[in-house]
Amino acid sequence: MLLRFLTETHQFLWSLESHHQQRLAWKDAAEARIARAKADARAAEQMEAMLKANPSGSLGHSRLNDTDALKKDGLL
Repeated sequence: MLLRFLTETHQFLWSLESHHQQRLAWKDAAEARIARAKADARAAEQMEAMLKANPSGSLGHSRLNDTDALKKDGLL
């Protein structure tokens, strides 16, 4: 009789712990969804800023102080 009581008590406590862990997992998943949405929004803003800075969408192979390019464009 005592063994049965102890077993049932153990199972009950284990189920409480299991439910607690499940709630923590749901909370973590919700936080991950929020973080993903924020990261997606930041990436979209960054892409929009990059396209505004270079509307053609092609950044090319530019270099700083490229004398050939500067001469070609008549800046030197």
